[in-house]
Amino acid sequence: MKIAVTGANSSVGQNLLEQLKNEPEIKITAGVRSERAFSGLPKSMTIDPHIIAYDDPASLETAMADADCVVHLAGILIEAKNSNYASANVAATAAVVQAAMKSSVKHLIFISVVGASKNSSNAYFRSKGSAEQLIKESGLTASILRTPILLGPGAAGASAIMGLASAGQTKVLGGGKYCMRPLDIDDLSTAIIQICKNPPDGQVTHELVGPESMTYRDIIKKTAELMGKTVEIGSVPIVIAKIGSAIASTLKGGGMTPTVIDVITKDEVVQTNADKAIGITLTPLEDTLKKIINTGN
Repeated sequence: MKIAVTGANSSVGQNLLEQLKNEPEIKITAGVRSERAFSGLPKSMTIDPHIIAYDDPASLETAMADADCVVHLAGILIEAKNSNYASANVAATAAVVQAAMKSSVKHLIFISVVGASKNSSNAYFRSKGSAEQLIKESGLTASILRTPILLGPGAAGASAIMGLASAGQTKVLGGGKYCMRPLDIDDLSTAIIQICKNPPDGQVTHELVGPESMTYRDIIKKTAELMGKTVEIGSVPIVIAKIGSAIASTLKGGGMTPTVIDVITKDEVVQTNADKAIGITLTPLEDTLKKIINTGN
């Protein structure tokens, strides 16, 4: 089997490649944006780094040549001067879909987000929903995997939680009273590999979240407890945070925006968790937190 991965140097991409190294029968094409990213990829004879550009169809088609499955990980939550939702989430997905069709790829896996909808009032959720729609309209055999906040070594969310839990006193948006269903990043990689090996007959959308629902403030407190610490958590009013972020992001041309604040403070709720349908066992949240603490991230 041959798998092509976009965004291979992201935290999810690197974790996925680390797991795929243990699958000697699987060959991996690791798509990244520049040669500088090659050094950060796991080293294995089964991993073949490729430079891809979403405005260069030939580079995508070359990376996808003979691929049984393409895993599209690339995308952004935080916009920057030279990267926005329209280009990084929608146009990039359109380019991947077109290249996959021309390369006769047998199966496309797209990593989306819980809350994605092309009709959402939130620009990020709307961009992910629009990307999903492109895949649905393509007719490709495809698996759309909607995920929540990811936790594990190397994940940005894990670094933030560790820092807050270690602070003694801290303030978080809205007091951290929004509910989350954190997914262990290892579980996501396991799910992707399982889906690669057992593709659907047509198209399927999965919502895959962690096994437990907990408020963000309680996740921070639990992490502190596991570290042998205590932390007092205050509140940053969301309305005030949005005003400040709107001004700062306008001046900087990107960064934290009211859109991002709405995303990270939204309750993560799903109707049916896909762990059983995919055939994986989810890691308990406490075990994930212990893993983060033990690795220092």
